[in-house]
Amino acid sequence: MSAKRPDLRLIREDPDQVAVEQLALLAELIQEFASSLNLDETLQTAIERFMAYMDAEAASLFLLENENRELVCYKCVGPVDISGLRMDVSEGIVGKCVREQACQMVRDVRRSHDFSGTIDHSSGFSTRSLLCAPLSVRGECVGVLELVNKRTGDGLFNPRDEALASVLASAAALAIHNARMAASLVEHERLKRELELAGDIQRHLLPPSCDSDFPVNGVNFPAYEVSGDFYDFFPLDNGRIYFNLADVSGKGINSALLMAQTSSLLRCLARDFSDPGELLTRVNRELCETASHGMFVTIVSGFIEPESGRVCFSNAGHQPPLQRGVDGSFSEIPAGAPPLGVVPETVFPVSEISLAGGSLYLFTDGVTESLTAEHLPLDVSGLITLIERMSELESCERLQNIVAEIRRPGARQRDDITMMLIESQDTGLGEKLFERRFSADPECLHGLRTELKSAALQAGCSAEVAGEIVLAVNEACMNIMQHAYQGDCAGEILLEMHNNDGELVCVLKDWAAPVDPSQIRPRPLDELRPGGLGTRFIDELMDDWVFDTTPQGCGNCLTLRKRIA
Repeated sequence: MSAKRPDLRLIREDPDQVAVEQLALLAELIQEFASSLNLDETLQTAIERFMAYMDAEAASLFLLENENRELVCYKCVGPVDISGLRMDVSEGIVGKCVREQACQMVRDVRRSHDFSGTIDHSSGFSTRSLLCAPLSVRGECVGVLELVNKRTGDGLFNPRDEALASVLASAAALAIHNARMAASLVEHERLKRELELAGDIQRHLLPPSCDSDFPVNGVNFPAYEVSGDFYDFFPLDNGRIYFNLADVSGKGINSALLMAQTSSLLRCLARDFSDPGELLTRVNRELCETASHGMFVTIVSGFIEPESGRVCFSNAGHQPPLQRGVDGSFSEIPAGAPPLGVVPETVFPVSEISLAGGSLYLFTDGVTESLTAEHLPLDVSGLITLIERMSELESCERLQNIVAEIRRPGARQRDDITMMLIESQDTGLGEKLFERRFSADPECLHGLRTELKSAALQAGCSAEVAGEIVLAVNEACMNIMQHAYQGDCAGEILLEMHNNDGELVCVLKDWAAPVDPSQIRPRPLDELRPGGLGTRFIDELMDDWVFDTTPQGCGNCLTLRKRIA
């Protein structure tokens, strides 16, 4: 402020001189408001100027807070410091000024029913007259300028004071409004940078793109900077692949944080659980203890056996996965339990399917609720149409094209769009005719032999060839039980039969300790023992056989081949 500023309290009676002084004051205040880097100091100086110019005994600036239900004394000057004082907008002359958004001049408070003497009683101050002007910008009131007890003349405020107070209040209101707008822009930019960082972190939580022959592919396109959807998949040491696709309730940072927590829990615990229902039970218990604001997670979570195409999973309140059979038929698999984070002791049923050359589509509601070109929800039927239209494409390209159609140019994305495609791999073994997974217990072989022979006969084998296949598989199973599992009936064996262009291929897999394939070979005839014909017997019965460890390095695999005719 200028060091040579005139004493503005010396108000002259000359109306022209008064107008000049008032304009000079306003110009100086507006300049200070526009150039100040510290609004607090500027407003404090301003009300001191207001009080001096208006010859008031005290002055205060009240601002609205708590959704405009309370007035708080932001700045004050005078004999009593009431900074921080709170009052309801329904109280006093100040509150009436806000409610009516009009100046309130009370020349004698003793004659006003609206005056509240609470402050006078508590401070010992004596209020005689009041002048309140609303701090309004574009019809929105942000607070009140209050002037107390005029010190000159008859000690009462007059209409000229009321007009000037209204102009001064408008200048202060504009300064406060602009300062808040600037602070809001700064905060908006800060939040934008933080959201961009959060979105980048989220993208790094998603699994990297896989080779085209990997059985799982996924895509995620957030509607905003951060997403409440997520998906994950990764191979396990036992040869299986873990996968999940989920949708967190709500939007924004809270959903993103719950998404990160849930995703991390699943990635950590999936290595210790073989049952998807038990895995979700553990995660659900944790989320019920820590999730807040009524948030929850819908999810499909499970395991894939790549070689067999078997998928087992649990669905906690999520969109039903869509299975497409090798014949082109579609079926939905509904959820069997509520979302995670709702009921602590929920039981999550397990569904098990065989892809058998087909595929499984998982997706969030952002897919089915997206709008078509006709502005109608895509729904499951529309998704099936897209899948059929793209059916000739490779899995990765097919998934990308389906989502590209949903997010076509001009389409407004209202929700996160996340999809996953699980597809059985081409094993080169031909059409699968038969599959059984059973315990390494000799008692299981009786029923298995009957089923296997029936499957071989139906494939076109003669009774003699079917019998040879049954004998060879039975011998191989006994070897696995006795030598690989060493009599432990808790072990498991997987048997598959395929028809590969007129050749029956039987595949036996176990999850026992890997055996050196070079040590598995037919014994010389003079080394055969009763009950232990082993690989020599298999060698005589089958056209060809190959023994190896599984590609994942856990367990063993025996492949037997026999021509149908």
